[in-house]
Amino acid sequence: MSFSTLPTVAFIGTGVMGRSMAGHLLTAGYRLRVHNRTRVKASDLLDAGATWFESASEAAAEADVVITMLGFPQDVESSYLGAQGILARARPGTLHLDMTTSSPALAKRIASAAQQREQIALDAPVSGGDIGAKEARLVIMVGGEKAGFDRAQPLLQLMGKNIAHLGPAGSGQFCKMANQIAVAVGMLAWCEALAFARKAGLDPLAVHGSISGGAAGSWSLTQLAPRALAGNFAPGFYVKHIIKDMRIALESAAELQLELPGLAQAKQLYEQVAQRGWEDCGTQALYRLYTSL
Repeated sequence: MSFSTLPTVAFIGTGVMGRSMAGHLLTAGYRLRVHNRTRVKASDLLDAGATWFESASEAAAEADVVITMLGFPQDVESSYLGAQGILARARPGTLHLDMTTSSPALAKRIASAAQQREQIALDAPVSGGDIGAKEARLVIMVGGEKAGFDRAQPLLQLMGKNIAHLGPAGSGQFCKMANQIAVAVGMLAWCEALAFARKAGLDPLAVHGSISGGAAGSWSLTQLAPRALAGNFAPGFYVKHIIKDMRIALESAAELQLELPGLAQAKQLYEQVAQRGWEDCGTQALYRLYTSL
């Protein structure tokens, strides 16, 4: 299918990141059909001209493209599959982009089910957090048919800057797992460094200023450490979601017969963060654990 005019897009999941991502499409002139578990989180989009639907499958029914940005693999599975799922209600030729960080195995199942209905499903998870979503400079990692990737490019370019097709279905999720392994283990690095500086009697802010521009530098040290040091633990990316991602990565690694001891340690520490009631905080809340030990 090719589009002579802008396609109609169903956007499912307008949370911390999805709201901004959908907003870029709306601003660009796409007709937007939206659904979210909590309607109030879509209110800005509705005020700007998007149309509300009571279910994901209803939103998808008359759309040319369906984009999902959900929380957990079980949300993706229940939204897409089954007699009342998105795939069952969508028309032949529909292009699906699941931008949730989810399971590679599930991505393959959805792609296969879509193909049986003459639809195309891509797994297209993203990295960049709330800031990347707001500024339309997400990293987007795509798996699935090359023809689908080519069709999706005009939409993806409105949401991200670093966009790559990694291979067949599931490849985007495998790449995102590699990203999350680096993110999760890297979070331990700066938390331990600044906790050490604090314990040694140094000003963590001064230490941050010294080390963030050198060999120790990283995106999370630059973007998230200042939030933590300021006591700002609002979510750009939830603790409960990084735990989910680490679980998927460890399960995938086990299937590949690969041990990831650093990631296993990160998961244990983040589970302690969640046990303290901070699962709805941003991932920088890990620093709270170090300062309270």
